[in-house]
Amino acid sequence: MIDTHCHIDEEAYAADREEVLARQQESGVEAMIVPGVNAASVTTVLEVCHAHPGYCFPALGLHPEDVKAGWEEQLAVVEEAIRAHRNELVAIGEIGLDYYWDKTYKEEQKEVLRRQLLLARELNLPVILHNREATEDMLTIVREITNYELRITNYGLRITNYESRITNYGLRGVFHCFNGSRETAEQILGMGFYIGIGGVLTFKNCKLADTLSQLNKQRVLEQIVLETDAPYMAPVPHRGERNESRFMRHVAERLAEVFDTTPEDIIALTTRNARTLFGI
Repeated sequence: MIDTHCHIDEEAYAADREEVLARQQESGVEAMIVPGVNAASVTTVLEVCHAHPGYCFPALGLHPEDVKAGWEEQLAVVEEAIRAHRNELVAIGEIGLDYYWDKTYKEEQKEVLRRQLLLARELNLPVILHNREATEDMLTIVREITNYELRITNYGLRITNYESRITNYGLRGVFHCFNGSRETAEQILGMGFYIGIGGVLTFKNCKLADTLSQLNKQRVLEQIVLETDAPYMAPVPHRGERNESRFMRHVAERLAEVFDTTPEDIIALTTRNARTLFGI
């Protein structure tokens, strides 16, 4: 199993991080991707990944919930770190849009997302996308940058010197913690993006299993990856506990029920997909 989204660098693991990592390995977790969320996490993500090379793989980005007063300074630090550590990063993320808690910086969130998507294209890195209550804007912006052809003024961005840097690299990545509609899933898959499946799939009354069952089975199995969002979103029967990567097995078991296959097949497919997307 590969956990494509684990915040193992966070304070929740400060007391026993090494023990947690040892448990993951013993439980069949082959690797984990550790996404950053702000300027401060540049240090914590890289420290954990440098301490566990070949097992913990870093991603860096500015999370939409961290787009607030002083966001331009935060983004500058994150962008500088991404460029400086390009050769060891496997993605830019966690980035995206989140209108659930606060819409005060809605327009700034969109600008930050565009900047980071353009940077991903420039550096040929996949993206890890966070989307909460912002699906229409998210899909619109992803399509814009996917189809970007050096028409940067069309987006009204307050950035410079990108024209000479943007290449023909395509935009690719994963929609993290997916729990949307069949129509949204079909649009994501149609753009060539992956869908991250985590603990929410096991929650009581969750409609995600029904959504997945309505999709083309072959296509979705080629474009899904497992994740935890640990320490958050632990699956049943661990809901309410601190999440760990080893708990992904419960998600694999539920996916196997949805697609009428075995957990082993799900683990093999999602591991292959993760290696393909992130190059690990």
